[in-house]
This record gives sequence, structure tokens and C-alpha cells, in this order.
Amino acid sequence: MRSHLLNDVTAESYRRSVTEGVERVAHRLATTRKPFTGVTADELAPVISAVDLDRPLGDASAALDELETVYLRDAVYFHHPRYLGHLNCPVVIPAVLGEAVLSAINSSLDTWDQSAGGTLIERRLIDWIAQRIGLGAAADGVFTSGGTQSNLQALLLAREEAKTTDLAKLRIFTSECSHFSVQKSATLLGLGREAVVSIPVDRNKRMQTLALAAELARCTREGLVPMAVVATAGTTDFGSIDPLPEIAGLAEQYGTWMHVDAAYGCGLLASPTRRHLLDGIEHADSVTVDYHKSFFQPVSSSAVLVRDGATLGHATYHADYLNPRRTLEERIPNQVDKSLQTTRRFDALKLWMTLRVMGADGVGQLFDEVCDLAAAGWELLAADPRYDVVVQPQLSTLVYRYIPRSATDPAEIDRANLYARKALFASGEAVVAGTKVGGRQYLKFTLLNPETTTEDIAAVLDLIAGHAEQYLGENLVHAS
Repeated sequence: MRSHLLNDVTAESYRRSVTEGVERVAHRLATTRKPFTGVTADELAPVISAVDLDRPLGDASAALDELETVYLRDAVYFHHPRYLGHLNCPVVIPAVLGEAVLSAINSSLDTWDQSAGGTLIERRLIDWIAQRIGLGAAADGVFTSGGTQSNLQALLLAREEAKTTDLAKLRIFTSECSHFSVQKSATLLGLGREAVVSIPVDRNKRMQTLALAAELARCTREGLVPMAVVATAGTTDFGSIDPLPEIAGLAEQYGTWMHVDAAYGCGLLASPTRRHLLDGIEHADSVTVDYHKSFFQPVSSSAVLVRDGATLGHATYHADYLNPRRTLEERIPNQVDKSLQTTRRFDALKLWMTLRVMGADGVGQLFDEVCDLAAAGWELLAADPRYDVVVQPQLSTLVYRYIPRSATDPAEIDRANLYARKALFASGEAVVAGTKVGGRQYLKFTLLNPETTTEDIAAVLDLIAGHAEQYLGENLVHAS
């Protein structure tokens, strides 16, 4: 079995196996004609259940043959221009190259004696993004598994920086369109969901700062403690960006921690034309960025940044076997001192390779393209009498609803839109997402592929209309 260990003796075997795997994936990418096959869980589950994991195939080629059936054939391919579903991006080649390198070397980014240069590369990237945000010379941060972990760590720091130890008094203010991880974090931090104060949004789905000011004042009058205000720079459903300068002013007035969840909108930090949409983010105490959304990186690649690096000490624990206190005096750079994780992948290498090959402007131009595409898609939807579109996009998300020509019960329209999404997914021709607006069922394009065109959008809208009309027609027949 030692022949399967990656080392100096097996280097050539490693080369052959990985090359064959790359060739299989490259073939799939080159020949995939739809983003999905339409396979159902009921169809695929028996195929995977039938695999006897106690009887190894003993050969990488045989395992790759099997993988074609259990995974590659039916995977959802985000690189396809008609994948318009969730916040999943096609990935850039330099990042995939970085992924291959980091997986093989397998550095763990918790301590210097496990990662050496990897530690310094991650720290350099943290300094780079903190500078792009404008957080100042004392800023710091650490890579994380994703936006949920980044938000959790930011709110942990906010809790520890709050002016009370009475958890029952702490309140977090965030818009009604913010990510669910804010509520989840409150629960994990022992605050409970009731600690989260939901602030209404305007017609563009941005936090209403007058309502925020009123809630901050009310909570203060009632003896509660404003622990944090969470602004969103790119909501999941709408791509909306909260008014950051006004929120920063209120956070300063009430002495509360300002966190900006820019998991989606962080691509603007590299944009040659749209960076101004994030004006005000430089006032944040902490910021979440997800490179695996708008920087076109493979999952996972995220980070949490803080204005004052000393606050990361709230997450620091020392273990004699790992990062004893003496390493601080010896100035040994242990990233575990800043992280909620211990063992941690060298995900920073993917972004490093991307910047060294493409440059930040190259990434930003790709994100600009999908934002331009969303603007063009909005014009298509606004001019199409079959659809109601919710808001003009700031980023690359479009939320819309099919409206039949004849007046129909709103609940029936809900069912038609839901049916159309499911039927489209089952066909494999395209993938779109869904959400609710005002309690009604809507559909959603999340545009993160610069290869997608307005022709693709128009074709998918026709497909959706066809499925919805089919549903309504069949129901009319059954009703009569």
C-alpha cells in the first residue's frame, strides 16, 4: 500500500494519475452541452449506494472510470453559460493550478513550522486586501472556509468588544435582506436569534438608515447594548449594497462595531470601474470577503479582515504542543493565533497564483463583465411583458417573476414559477435559482459567468415561460 503514498519514489505515478484525472475533467468541460443532466436523487442514489467501499479497485484509472458514472457525468457544471443559479462562479485556471499544488504539498496554515512560506504568502494577501479596503496600517485578518465562518468570527470579536458581559442585553442590527449566517452566528455565540434586530429595506433592497437610527435609539433607551451593525455589500438575493457611509456614521455615533458582509460584493475591490460602490467600507471594524464568489476562485477561499489586528486576540488560545506563549516573544508567525480553525488549508495560494498570473485588474474586469451583463438582462426583463423584475441590479443578480397574460390567482402564479424552475432543472437546459419576495415565489439569475450572453438570458426566459404556460394550461384542463 506504500505505493499510493505521495513521495520521491512515487512522483512519476503521481504525475500519471493526476494527468489522467485532468484529462478526464478537460474532456468533460470541452464536451458538456448542458449545465446539468437532469438526473434525480432517486435515480443516482442507488448507483452510489451500490459501490462497495470495502472492495477497492486498486487502480486509479478504474476509479476514474467509476467516477464518470457516480459524479462527473451528472455534476452541475458552473462553467456552462446557462448555469444561472446560485453564487457559484466558474474558476480561473491559475487558481486551479494553485489548488493542485496546495493539495499535493498539503501545508497546514496553523503554525509556522507546518507552513513556512505559506504563512507569509497568506499574510501578504491579507495586507493586500486590507489595503484595497482601506482599513489602515493596524489591520489584519485570516483566511476562512467561507462567508458564514467569516461572519461568525467577526461577530465573536464584536461580542468581546461590547461594553457589557450581560449577553441578554446585546443586540445585532442588520437588514431584512442580510445573510442567514447573522442569525446563525447569534445563536452560536449564545445570544439567541432574538438578539438580531431586523431593519427594513427600501425599494432597492438596501437597509433604511432612518429605521436603523430609530432602532439604535430605542435599544439604547431600553438599556440594551448595540453590539454590532452588519451592513451587506451584495445581498444574496438581490446583490444590493447597503448605504455604507451613513451606516458607518451611525455605528460611530453609538459606539458599536460595524461589520460589512462583502462576501459577494468583494469583487468590486478589484473592479477598474465600480470600486466607488463600496465607498464607506473603509470605516468598518471588520469585513467578510469571499474570493470563491466574485474573484473566480475554487471553493473554499474566504477571509475576515479587521481594522485593529489586536482584536483577533479574542480568538487566540495557546497550546504547549502547538503555539506556546513563548512563540509570541520569539515573533514566530503562527496563523492559528488568529483563526477559529486549527488545521487549515493553504487556500491563499489560489488567490496568490491568480494575482501573479492575471493581476487584480484582470479579475476585476471579469466581475465588471457580469455586472454589465446583469444591467443588460434587467433591460430585457423590464421590456418583457411576461415578467416582473424586482430591482435594477447593483451587482450581477436579477430577481423576477413570470406573469401570465390573463389575470390569475397569485398563489397559482407562485406555483407556475416554482414548477417552471423545477422543470427547467429537470431538463438540464439551464439552472436558475428561486426565492420569495413579499411572500410570493420569484426566480433568480445569479450571473457570475462572463461567457454568458444576453442571448442566453433571453433563451432561458423563453424556456421558463414555456414551462410556466405548460403548467397553467394543464391545470386549466384539469380544472375544466
